[in-house]
Amino acid sequence: MLASAVVLWLAEGSLPFDRPAVAALPFSLQVAMPTLGMIEIFILMIVTFLLTSARAVPDMAARAPERRVALGETIGVLAYAFLGQMGGWLVGPALGYRPFSFHIAGTVFGCSVPPTRPEVGLWALYNFLVFAVVPYVYFRRRYTNTQLNLRSTNRRNDALVVFVVLILESAVELAMFDNNILRLNLHQAILGAPLTFTIFFIGTVLPTMVLIYAILLPRYLKLTGSSISAVLLGGLTYAAMHIVEGWSLFDSPQHAVLSLLFVVFQYFGPGMIKSVLTLRTGNAWVHALGYHAIAPHVLVDTPLMVRAFGIG
Repeated sequence: MLASAVVLWLAEGSLPFDRPAVAALPFSLQVAMPTLGMIEIFILMIVTFLLTSARAVPDMAARAPERRVALGETIGVLAYAFLGQMGGWLVGPALGYRPFSFHIAGTVFGCSVPPTRPEVGLWALYNFLVFAVVPYVYFRRRYTNTQLNLRSTNRRNDALVVFVVLILESAVELAMFDNNILRLNLHQAILGAPLTFTIFFIGTVLPTMVLIYAILLPRYLKLTGSSISAVLLGGLTYAAMHIVEGWSLFDSPQHAVLSLLFVVFQYFGPGMIKSVLTLRTGNAWVHALGYHAIAPHVLVDTPLMVRAFGIG
């Protein structure tokens, strides 16, 4: 509520962001959308609790090391993630592209100038290596895939959660964003959907899953002893990994504050539901498949990849 009040004060009736997907909406609705989105997040949390109420919920805190080691690993991973982000902010412009973040420019909200094929490829490769491969290789030498939340303990229930959450979130995404996969012709959809799935799976789904929900989330739970605190920290970490989005503006203090506030608006809630899905199932793949790879990315971002790759 306070952040929304700050936005109303700073924005002065309009937002400066390059977000074609919502640019035609009234200013008041653009400000209200994050709150509406948070309501949906809480509904999905309730659904997740209901779907997992009859199963044995894994003890995720037991998968993390003792507190002193967990604290050291958490600080180290967060510092590494920050340096990795800074590297993306430098590497992208150095190669003639926009800064690399956890999302390629134009993700979900579109952009006036779509990314090029080399930009998309280098972005996905950078994120995959820095935020998925290196952390996974390092921690896999010390912990099992089960301890990293990468192995299911109840495949039937995990599949049920994925299916229900995916159906609900898909309906919301298709209703919210008019420029979605349903607007493409059959040829574009057939070629664009698997291409989009592959690119975003490599460039953002796997990095998110490994860095935050395989490694950091169990340590957050171990250090705080609180599921609620772990969910909040998971949401904040997910938002922090998107500090520089394709639509962000840092050309003035006013625009910088607005950009940072909308990053939190946009990603805090999704980061929380990803945390809840992982905590309740003990399986980070559940959020990756139920609430990331397909909805929103395949459903909403396939038109972006069709433009970027010139699929007619």
